[in-house]
Amino acid sequence: MQEAKVVESLAALAQAQRLRAFRALVVAGPGGLTPSVLAGMLRIAPNALSFHLKALAHAKLVTVEQDGRNLIYRANFKTMNSVLGYLTEHCCEGSASTCRTC
Repeated sequence: MQEAKVVESLAALAQAQRLRAFRALVVAGPGGLTPSVLAGMLRIAPNALSFHLKALAHAKLVTVEQDGRNLIYRANFKTMNSVLGYLTEHCCEGSASTCRTC
């Protein structure tokens, strides 16, 4: 993953409401959540949530799919894992066994 994309992803998560929304979508797994369910879970106004979901989608951290009259938001695990991989690529000088004890 390119450094610029990692910075964009981390910047999108560097806001409490967005971080909570992303974490809730990670917990929801592949089934995802509708904005109304997510807004209720997070106790956030739907219009504010829409703003935050748009920022997460722009950073490719979430995907959105139309399902009838509903939108389903899902965590983009591929992007999430790429960011984590970038951050830990050279952990403990490349020694995975050492990293487990950190």
